[in-house]
Amino acid sequence: MQSHKNRLENEPAFVLHSYPFRETSLLIEIFSRQHGRIPLVARGARRPKSAVRGLLMSFQPLLLSWFGKHEVRTLHGAEWQGGQPLLQGTALLCGFYLNELLLNLMVRDDPHEQLFDYYQHTLQQLAKGTDLAATLRCFEKHLLQELGYALLLEREAESDRPIDAAADYQYIVEHGAARAEAGRGDGLQISGKTLLDIAADDYRDPQSARQGKQLMRMLLNHHLGGRVLHTRELIKDLTKL
Repeated sequence: MQSHKNRLENEPAFVLHSYPFRETSLLIEIFSRQHGRIPLVARGARRPKSAVRGLLMSFQPLLLSWFGKHEVRTLHGAEWQGGQPLLQGTALLCGFYLNELLLNLMVRDDPHEQLFDYYQHTLQQLAKGTDLAATLRCFEKHLLQELGYALLLEREAESDRPIDAAADYQYIVEHGAARAEAGRGDGLQISGKTLLDIAADDYRDPQSARQGKQLMRMLLNHHLGGRVLHTRELIKDLTKL
């Protein structure tokens, strides 16, 4: 019998990915609000009469219960919370992209309650289907910030002066924005207005949308360390998000 400290009940969570496990079970990676990313084994979940068979879907808010003290814990209860419209079409691809980002950048057993809440908010925005690209940029920025990779968007890295919307900058990974200099090519060229728009989550300006996408790609690629996001490649083939 598991001790109380190794048993958790009714934790808000989302399924990020699931894998067949043995003959009738599933191995699922979840994002829980109070405990972060955790692997669970759902025993018998692939049996036709399993009580959780139709519940363990991505993008649906769940209350999950599990026990165990090892890295992979055992699911023993799932309850659907509702309230999240199903993602369809390109929005569905965007949802899988969010999940792949979380799987690749979050370490296990590291709680991020604010990121969990923002992820849930982002799923709701994707379901509305309006300005999917801006929705992705906002999530990418908040993800990096919550994981400790805060973007320096409102002050110059070297002088600490406020960013000038009319000036041109070069954004350097793990350094920030420096005034653009002739012949300097060690960063991404970006306008001051774009930096301030990103800080405000405002992508209405086409230049800010384009340069914001370039900046997020550069930063994410750096932190991914060469790992390829398959959903991003698929989205790139189908759209311009």
